[in-house]
Amino acid sequence: MTSSWRRGSFITLEGGEGTGKSTQVRKLVDQLARKGIKALATREPGGSPGAEIIREVLLSGEFKALGPKAEAILFSAARIDHLEHTIKPAIAAGTWVICDRFLDSTRAYQGALGDIDMGFLQVLESVTLQGFLPDLTFILDLPAEQGLERASRRRGKARAADRFESEDMNFHRELRKAFREIASREPGRCVVIDASGTQEEVFSNIWAVMETHLFRSLAS
Repeated sequence: MTSSWRRGSFITLEGGEGTGKSTQVRKLVDQLARKGIKALATREPGGSPGAEIIREVLLSGEFKALGPKAEAILFSAARIDHLEHTIKPAIAAGTWVICDRFLDSTRAYQGALGDIDMGFLQVLESVTLQGFLPDLTFILDLPAEQGLERASRRRGKARAADRFESEDMNFHRELRKAFREIASREPGRCVVIDASGTQEEVFSNIWAVMETHLFRSLAS
């Protein structure tokens, strides 16, 4: 099957804290490999050497005081490096790229919750992406209370909450709402997945959608 793929596909997973994105990214890569499709797992912020440096700064909270516009610009700088050094070369080589967070996180965290003017974000996206968008986006949906409880268990007592996990409950409730609104605006690209079940149940729902996407990609 591998030889049938001329160009890789770009799949992103989005959602609030504790929704299980990283786990589902790994499951997708493993399942694609079993189907004979080369796939790469990556993440944002990060995913390339330059972007990983920016990730450390962003998640430390050091730039929070500068406001959401400064954060959005830093996320975009990391995204440019990620695109140029990881995502685009892999896709051009026929590899499927599965990414934990991408542009929709910037739209939700810095846009909707940071109250950044959409015109500012659109200009930033235009410069950063130059028309490059995910082929398919899964938005993992989970009540904020459940997601933060999962995130806390995963983190354990040895590590402090990062810049975004430490926000109050209202922030996380509004974040969930923002992601759902993104999905409603772009139903052709975004699919909402109920993330409240077991890892296996969630993956089963994701893979059912992926099989349709695989068929369409092969047909094209």
